[in-house]
Amino acid sequence: MLHELRIYECVPGKLPDLLKRFDTITLKLWDKHGIKQAGFWTTVIGESNQTLYYLVEWESLADREKKWNAFASDPDWLSARAQTEANGAIVANVKNFILQPTSFSAVK
Repeated sequence: MLHELRIYECVPGKLPDLLKRFDTITLKLWDKHGIKQAGFWTTVIGESNQTLYYLVEWESLADREKKWNAFASDPDWLSARAQTEANGAIVANVKNFILQPTSFSAVK
């Protein structure tokens, strides 16, 4: 099992829009494509309160490539993304890391 840590740094003031999009649109499309999330977090104390952190679970890199590419090219996603960004971008920067658990990790 691999996890992907994705960090979305929002355009100032746009975090609520990003959270709404995940809650009402993105997660339903992930379900359609078999993408499983392991959690979402926002910052209470830290560098920025305009950042969303989340983990996605993958069986393998091949699993990620297949499912993520299908989601990214889904016409429903492309339409929803365009609609939710009609007044400008929501996310200013995305970072992602593919993580492999250590032998002593509680999460495998």
